[in-house]
Amino acid sequence: MEIKTNEKITLGVIIGNRDFFPDKLVGECRADLLQAFAKTGIKPVMLDENETKLGGVETFQESQKCATLFKRFADEIMGVLVVLPNFGDEKGVAETLKLADLNVPVLVQAYPDDLNKMDVARRRDAWCGKISVCNNFYQYGIKYSLTTKHVVHPSDPSFINDLNNFVATCRVVRGLRRVRIGAVGARPGAFNTVRYSEKILQRNGISVVTVDLSHILGHANRLTIADNSVKERLDKIKAYTPTGRTPEDKLIQIAKLDVALNFFMEEHALDATAIQCWTSLQQNYGCNVCTSMSMMSENMLPSACEVDVTGTLSMYAMQLASGSPSALVDWNNNYADDDEKCVLFHCGNWAKSFLPDIEISTAPILGTTVGEENTFGALAGRTPASPLTYGRISTDDPKGIIKAYVGEGALTDDALNTFGTRAVAQISNLQGLMQYVCRNGFEHHVVMNASKTAGILKEAMGNYMGWEVYQHGE
Repeated sequence: MEIKTNEKITLGVIIGNRDFFPDKLVGECRADLLQAFAKTGIKPVMLDENETKLGGVETFQESQKCATLFKRFADEIMGVLVVLPNFGDEKGVAETLKLADLNVPVLVQAYPDDLNKMDVARRRDAWCGKISVCNNFYQYGIKYSLTTKHVVHPSDPSFINDLNNFVATCRVVRGLRRVRIGAVGARPGAFNTVRYSEKILQRNGISVVTVDLSHILGHANRLTIADNSVKERLDKIKAYTPTGRTPEDKLIQIAKLDVALNFFMEEHALDATAIQCWTSLQQNYGCNVCTSMSMMSENMLPSACEVDVTGTLSMYAMQLASGSPSALVDWNNNYADDDEKCVLFHCGNWAKSFLPDIEISTAPILGTTVGEENTFGALAGRTPASPLTYGRISTDDPKGIIKAYVGEGALTDDALNTFGTRAVAQISNLQGLMQYVCRNGFEHHVVMNASKTAGILKEAMGNYMGWEVYQHGE
């Protein structure tokens, strides 16, 4: 799977060594790793060849040197790669991580032996050494990830894939531990489903910044088209999407609201937002906020409606895993009599990446109660066939935990004659998934991402965040 990001990731690297085995394997390993890092865009932090025996880690003194190096780059290091070119010293590797105290994901790799080189001069025994290292990690309480193959050479395509997935896992873990979400307005009274616990989120490093909707609307109402900020946002909106039959005064209204929302986000250094929409915005301001939410999500600042804070947290997690935008959707309709297909829908806030035929429109369902003329700003568009990762994070207050489910499927080009932002999803054992969602009290909102990243999300959220994670179809 190709991760769509240009971000350069820094990994700490520990090359294990053991004095019973030939040291030259450590030097060869370093060269192999540098080639793998060049392919994956990784910046390594590892001991110089002259600091220890060829830069390997074996003794406690060498562990101290490596830990000191890691601490110097602690703000940059997002994960640690442990490499075993031979059996490795299990205590040396574990002591390094304990001393460095980075609290980041760890990937353990071990080299395969060559059947023709099992003599004393070339024997590795890393198959066995990896088990010993992992045993020590378990004893020390260090969380770690494994390569797909028990032993694998750094040039093997499966290792390159494992490395890419590990980097994505590191991004998710770091992002979730420090994310700041803006909750704009009160939860709509009719949406008990989006209740959540700020306290449980905060215990996991997830901060929620609240603001009354009146403050945002008050700011927006004080703006005029004469303000440069409004002119700039209006130009950006028109460049972002065709405006359809949306009147100019409604576009200006949308632009003013966009300015106010962007100011709030910048003021509080927010990574994502969840915004009250149904139905206060339409009744008290006269438009939908979907266009602004779509633009934010497209620009990797995910935004969810109905103050669905854990919904936008789910969007953010998937974005970190894939490097591409996410969208909040409803598990909305059956697809004829096909038990493995369903309709995904929302009145119109999906990122542009999902909507090649994007256009500003209205929200007809909402319009039946608030007047369709007050719902301009909703988007319309059909998502074409693409890969699909879906999932949802939720706080389970009775249990005092964060829980989630994830899975993979496909978006299809099946006919779908309706309005809003819409898609058809095909998921194996969809009926079983819906049983799980309903029996475990998950929300009707789910998040979709055009990727295959369910395994990355489960590893990050389950193994490292310690959340209760179900992967459908695993």
